[in-house]
Amino acid sequence: MNTKYIIKTVMLSIVMLAFSFSAQAGVKIQQWQTSAGAEVYFVENHDLPIVDVSVNFAAGSARDTADTSGLAGITRYMMTLGAAGMTDEHIAKKMADVGAQLGGHFDADRAAFNLRTLSSAREQAQSMDVFTKILQAPDFPDTVLSREKARIISGLQESATKPEHISSKAFMSALYAAHPYGLDESGEVETVRKIERADLINFYQQFYGAKGAVIALIGDLTRAQANALAEKISDGLPKVAEAPAITPVTVPSQPKELRVAHPASQSHILLGYTGIKRNDPDLFPLYVGNYILGGGGFVSRLTEEVREKRGLVYSVYSYFMPMAELGPFQIGLQTKKDQAEDALKLVRETLDKFIKNGVTDAELKAAKANITGGFPMRIDSNKKILDYLSVIGFYKLPLNYLDEYNRKVEMVTAKQIKEAFNRHLKPENFVTVIVGDPNVKSD
Repeated sequence: MNTKYIIKTVMLSIVMLAFSFSAQAGVKIQQWQTSAGAEVYFVENHDLPIVDVSVNFAAGSARDTADTSGLAGITRYMMTLGAAGMTDEHIAKKMADVGAQLGGHFDADRAAFNLRTLSSAREQAQSMDVFTKILQAPDFPDTVLSREKARIISGLQESATKPEHISSKAFMSALYAAHPYGLDESGEVETVRKIERADLINFYQQFYGAKGAVIALIGDLTRAQANALAEKISDGLPKVAEAPAITPVTVPSQPKELRVAHPASQSHILLGYTGIKRNDPDLFPLYVGNYILGGGGFVSRLTEEVREKRGLVYSVYSYFMPMAELGPFQIGLQTKKDQAEDALKLVRETLDKFIKNGVTDAELKAAKANITGGFPMRIDSNKKILDYLSVIGFYKLPLNYLDEYNRKVEMVTAKQIKEAFNRHLKPENFVTVIVGDPNVKSD
């Protein structure tokens, strides 16, 4: 292994161990726009000789169609496998030479590229040069595309046998119907097979423009240095219009139930409904309320009622996933096949009681203490703050979002929780998926 890479990687690890961000001191976010139209969110912190960068585009799987499912994800991934004449091996070596780390994120809304580098001149210059070329000049080589398509198809075929994947895919498809949120982020075997290099180029040119892009930076930079990096990143991106808003989601108007045979010893059950957008004013009441319902692990009602008291499940949880449009609310559980009906019935009864009666003062007090007490751990590293910067920028949240987080949690009342759950959830119209239903026979 490259000795210089080992040394630089160790340096990164040591300085990360030494870092602890003070939540009490607040997170001072600076915000501006580059000359090319990208939004920049920056936190200056000289405690470590490290720079973290994330560039986010509205190029997630919601930009796919039923005929192009998988194109968005393959485009993002292929950008890292060849750019400006560099092969994927060349990119990896140049990053390793300066101890830099390349990463990213992909979901229905966002396609993101992350870079962590030492802030020293040579290391930063080399890593940023590679990073900007990945963003600005992807090659999409045919040979690599063929290789990756084969790998993705193999993965899709394997996933199609796993009950957790089957249930998740069926749930999202049933919940969102023809909306692109219902598409599998990895695509379908048939659609992936049809993807060609020209499709990747067209998708890149349409959705990877500077306008609407969000550049998040944190670390050992001055404002002037951060601005120079942001300008360098955005200046060479496609000069196209900002991506249009995602199509609004239609709320389910009637219940749907799908039962699927599977040889697994357990039944995998998902049920839920459309939830909220990222900027919904009910976000904090729903978040605190869901912590009590099923998001707080062993202290949640679902775990207490369905697992601890009755022993009907191995695991049970619930969550809201806020997105650009209405993200899902989901309850998930696994249980023995012969207990599936009893477990599902009890989950529904517990949810109905929760929505009808709300939470107790004791539950609310405990939930607030747990959430606010754990908040410093959510911003105790540059990387975690970078993730928040990306979300704040992409979803246009207030710059004081982190500073106000605990106060917003503390302000939540039992009445607000009850009203918010009743506004957003209609259990009578829930989507329910049971994979490994004992009453359904395999073909």
